Amino acid sequence: MKIRSIRALRGPNYWSIRHKKLIIMVLDLEEMENYPSNKITGFTERIKKLLPGLEQHFCSEDQPGGLFIRLNEGTWMGHVIEHIALEIQSMAGMFTGFGRTRGYGEKGVYQVVFSYTSEAAGKFAAKRAVKICEALIADKPYKLTRDIQKLKKLDARSRFGPSTESILKEAESRGIPWLKLDTESFIQLGYGSKQRRIQATITSNTSNIGVDIACDKRDTKHLLSQAAIPVPAGEIISNISELEQACNFVGYPLVIKPINGNHGRGITSDIRNISRATEAFHRAKEISEKLIVEKHYSGHDYRILVINNKFVAAARRIPAQIIGDGKSTIKQLIKKVNSDPRRGDSHENLLTKIVLDAASLKLLNEKNYNPDSILPENESLIVKDTANLSTGGTAEDVTNLVHPTNIFMAERISRLIGLDICGIDIISKDIRVPLDPSNGTVIEVNAAPGFRMHLAPTLGLPRNVAAPVLDGLFPGKDKGLIPIIAITGTNGKTTTTRLIAHISKTCGKNVGYTTSDGVYIHDHLVLKGDCTGPASTELVLKDPGVDFAVLECARGGLLRSGLAFDQCDIAIVTNVASDHLGLEGIHNLEQLAKVKAVIPETVKPDGFAILNADDDLVYEMRSRLKCNIALFSMYEDNPRIKKFQDEGGLTAVFENSYVSIAKGQWKMRILKVKDIPLTYGGKAGFMIENVLASILAAHIAEFKITDIIQGLKSFIPSEEHTPGRLNLFRFSNFNFLLDYAHNPHGMRALQKFISGMDPCYKVGIIAGIGDRRDEDTEEVGAIAAEIFDEIIIRNDKDLRGNSSEHLTGLLLAGIQKIKPDMLVSLAGSEAESIKFAINQAKANSLIVLCSDSITESLTLLHEFKSKDDMGSLKLKPEFSASSN
Repeated sequence: MKIRSIRALRGPNYWSIRHKKLIIMVLDLEEMENYPSNKITGFTERIKKLLPGLEQHFCSEDQPGGLFIRLNEGTWMGHVIEHIALEIQSMAGMFTGFGRTRGYGEKGVYQVVFSYTSEAAGKFAAKRAVKICEALIADKPYKLTRDIQKLKKLDARSRFGPSTESILKEAESRGIPWLKLDTESFIQLGYGSKQRRIQATITSNTSNIGVDIACDKRDTKHLLSQAAIPVPAGEIISNISELEQACNFVGYPLVIKPINGNHGRGITSDIRNISRATEAFHRAKEISEKLIVEKHYSGHDYRILVINNKFVAAARRIPAQIIGDGKSTIKQLIKKVNSDPRRGDSHENLLTKIVLDAASLKLLNEKNYNPDSILPENESLIVKDTANLSTGGTAEDVTNLVHPTNIFMAERISRLIGLDICGIDIISKDIRVPLDPSNGTVIEVNAAPGFRMHLAPTLGLPRNVAAPVLDGLFPGKDKGLIPIIAITGTNGKTTTTRLIAHISKTCGKNVGYTTSDGVYIHDHLVLKGDCTGPASTELVLKDPGVDFAVLECARGGLLRSGLAFDQCDIAIVTNVASDHLGLEGIHNLEQLAKVKAVIPETVKPDGFAILNADDDLVYEMRSRLKCNIALFSMYEDNPRIKKFQDEGGLTAVFENSYVSIAKGQWKMRILKVKDIPLTYGGKAGFMIENVLASILAAHIAEFKITDIIQGLKSFIPSEEHTPGRLNLFRFSNFNFLLDYAHNPHGMRALQKFISGMDPCYKVGIIAGIGDRRDEDTEEVGAIAAEIFDEIIIRNDKDLRGNSSEHLTGLLLAGIQKIKPDMLVSLAGSEAESIKFAINQAKANSLIVLCSDSITESLTLLHEFKSKDDMGSLKLKPEFSASSN
């Protein structure tokens, strides 16, 4: 068996709207296509022994053991590998469960689809599932434990820490979308101008000054002391020569810690002599240039969490410790404690593993122990001198025990320091009584406090401390959303996107939009190229200056990566026609329609899907939708439109030379098509379709009719507004039309438009596209022969794995079916074909370029037009085009 490709989807996709994280593996079974599971002796028994958990896989039988029913009946290895990939992820602790295996359109080749939680782990699972299956087929032993351990490590590396994870889960429960801004914990919540950002528990509302104060223990103590809040007496030192004097001034027992440390790093507590103080000095010096020597207080270590100046939780932190059993060494007891699955190597788990470092060994030595000492039964031994969870400590929730006076003090501290999320560390004999010099002290105030101890305390109730964070960032019913209009279809996507963006800008919106030409923010091109995939969508949704998004969504990005948004407000499907068939497992129009249907299927329940009622495949999409529907049609008597209007539906139609919107039987005429520049006086029927979809979207977006009309009138077809879409250059003796028509459907639309122009002689410049079906390329040649009197065949810059000879042959075959004696020239590149056509242009002729390199060709045509305007258009052929 051979893996052709593995890719990861990260949003709503062709396979599932709900399951957004999917691995797609294209697998060639090769010889194994001839050997389903029931033809391999002992296969079912071996897979059951190696992976007994597969017994719980329902498969299509809808019952436990369903997979083994299929195995006994006979199923192909792609299906088996799907289930193995799911099972080994489950064995590694990752929740997965969705899978599909479908034919790729070639004999023996399948798309194996399954869900993942970690992308790296999912891709690894795909590869190992094939290896496991091959071993089972060959009846060879397989060490599964290595794969499971690797999967666990890959999953751990990709996971967010508990604090970030809790905030994201709370955001998801509220319908607030999020996007990663880096590979760590820097996250955007919400879209565009409504976004907020977090990095762990630092938020957009967090004060820089507050963080600086909290990170400087001297400034913190000074502020709190001035506010009559009990803090330990202390001295700031930098040099070892200052240590003994500071220790004598403060008085033993004392604590030495770095002035700007965190997570308990470099802190030594309960110091009782100068020898240990010296060791503590050097330890703290590794973290910070300046150190603080302060009084040590006995009591319990508490963390109080204040969010938005309100007390939300409290926990008692207990230093890392072990309890003897009279048989095990200290080292063995620590290993046993670390075997708790809740403990991890860092902050990714609810608890952290205990590590015997130099400070731990010092504590053991003071009690006359070493790592190999056997700890007496029931004796408790503290192995860390701080109670931080990051050093292996545990926590007990005490939220309901905190005295109201202490709550008031904690909330006051958060205001004094100026932090929206504030962790306050207190040493107190009893948190249930007010804090005073005899009962305890505030030892630290923390910016970006960890939530682990509150989310899943070792003892006591877990607290949803993420909820108040979201309350502060998105008050009330705010979900951080901006309006999103998504457009898909075979043809017309880009023009419809641009027109809606233009109308939206006319209505005062700060628009970000994506097209096949590039990404635009406030009408400024910020990224050039075909930008109809998820990365371009994210660029718009991440921009803080955007309050309205219009997104062209093509099939390629949908199939390769999925959508970059979960839901949109309005979706438009312009049409579904033959294009890109035979690629990525999409071989017919029905499958292509299913790809396009992903967009309307993501519309919010109260949003609208705008569908072309004249297109059978688009119209059929309505049956699967759970949102409102609006229809548009070029024919007011379309029975589908009539029926929908009778039911009170929202429609847009072309009638009596007008584009009109109707709600039920109520009709509102918007504008005559001859007054809409984009329609070229009503001659471009496909442009009228784009207008109908656009005015529906604008109406649903609650734009004023006067603004919609103004937008339609001011959207002038040109290289600025519609580059590559019917761009007409009027030369002295001929006209030159540049258009993006590149498939049979687009060529038919172009044919209708040109037929209304009635030039005396028509020259077409066409090309075959390398990744299209042969029959589609041949049909383009045939349609071109119907349209033009003469044809020039050029080559695309990117032949997409094909040869120019093969593509030219297909075009010629199509041409000869219609006009065997037609004049056809071969003119090289797109630029060379333009020069050739202009050099031999006949008077009153029309040259039509079906362009691929739109920007470059427009630039070249402007150069020719400037020369023509100055009367100096006298080009000599730079080459001789061959004729057929």
